[in-house]
Amino acid sequence: MARISMALLILVVLGCGGVTPAQPTGSPVPQATTEPRLATPQVARTPSSVPAETQADATATLSASAANPKVDSRPAATPTSARVRTRDQEPTPPPAPTAEQLESLRFEPVAADREFRSPTNMVQGGDGKFWVSEQDGRVWAFDALESGDSHATLAMDIGDRVSSRRTEEGLLGMVFDPVDERQLYLYYSAADPRRSVVARFTVAADGTHVDPSSELVILEVGQPFANHNGGQIAFGPDGHLYIGLGDGGSAGDPLSSGQDTSTLLGSILRIDVSGSSPTHPYAVPADNPFVGGDGRSEIWAYGLRNPWRFSFDRETSELWAGDVGQNQWEEIDLIERGGNYGWNVLEGNHCFRPSRDCETSGKEPPVWEYSLDGAPCSVIGGYVYRGEAIPWLRGAYIYGDFCSGEVFGLRYVDGQVMEHQRLAESDLGIMSFAEDSGGELYLLSQGSGIYRLAGR
Repeated sequence: MARISMALLILVVLGCGGVTPAQPTGSPVPQATTEPRLATPQVARTPSSVPAETQADATATLSASAANPKVDSRPAATPTSARVRTRDQEPTPPPAPTAEQLESLRFEPVAADREFRSPTNMVQGGDGKFWVSEQDGRVWAFDALESGDSHATLAMDIGDRVSSRRTEEGLLGMVFDPVDERQLYLYYSAADPRRSVVARFTVAADGTHVDPSSELVILEVGQPFANHNGGQIAFGPDGHLYIGLGDGGSAGDPLSSGQDTSTLLGSILRIDVSGSSPTHPYAVPADNPFVGGDGRSEIWAYGLRNPWRFSFDRETSELWAGDVGQNQWEEIDLIERGGNYGWNVLEGNHCFRPSRDCETSGKEPPVWEYSLDGAPCSVIGGYVYRGEAIPWLRGAYIYGDFCSGEVFGLRYVDGQVMEHQRLAESDLGIMSFAEDSGGELYLLSQGSGIYRLAGR
């Protein structure tokens, strides 16, 4: 079991710089009321009515078909963000967890018989199997995640097409299509030229193996540098695919991609892949904020430096993200349709370029930020806990830090952070969090494997 100690720390402000999801170098790879059990929202893929313009991106999109997505033919979907801002009444803060409850939290090792090479994602399919991706391009399937023999099968190895030469590159994202779980989507780095690839693969009839030759490339985005790849992919409750991209790398966003909506870099994208084909790999939902406007129609939100892990709250559909800072401030954001999250004008709530008197209007502030006075650390975005094993933790957003190994929880009520706790200090290099079908949370650690969050 991972070494872990607990401390009660309310409304703490900590800090971070940037590191990779593979090793700390400078930037990643890189709530206490009792609530009822919540089910996963149903997927609703409904047609759109507003045609989207075809837009080319000379600096970012390499695939000709991806640069010319077909028009989404379905009606506009309801935006997935549901951020509540109540200003005319004071919210009631939830009761803080007791010292006994905090002390009960622990990380239990699972799949302990496996020696993982930098696990980056874990997802659970509808048949109960767990799937784990590794940074070097391997995907494993597990009948169950037990402490002993976990019955692992190598489902696919695409190491020959994945570039993991630099610490922030590799196989970074993985998700199943919620409608057809034979379709597995991956986000990986490729070389010559350097680019990020989002592709779909088909699971074989045995439900365990994946055919590498079944690859359908959905989107390719040119990467000017080897860091800040982002890499998270997830299906929203609306059935669309969301993709996280960093600002393109180097330091300080030299290409100013964060504030440039003519590039896909520094953004979270939202696309429709329900009718993907070799000639039309994706469509643009008609209610995306820049459809018919001055930016790339695929963009859902922008102004991000390196969104290392985002997730949807399975109850509220709110989209939470951890965005890795430059040298001083790490941030937690609630991602909203068309939101500008400030980079590289702002790092968290603070001026970055220029360093004083910067323009803050029109930019979304983070829900939370923390600093360690320039220490080389990186936020790892997590999940809102909706499981049953730890009732007092339900509704809390759980996240961590790669360098310090700390795990935190915060409660966001009526537009305010009402409580923030450091839940754990571990000796783990946290690369990602994961969620199973019941809403229980897991931690993926570089060099140490996979752990389940447990308590009472």
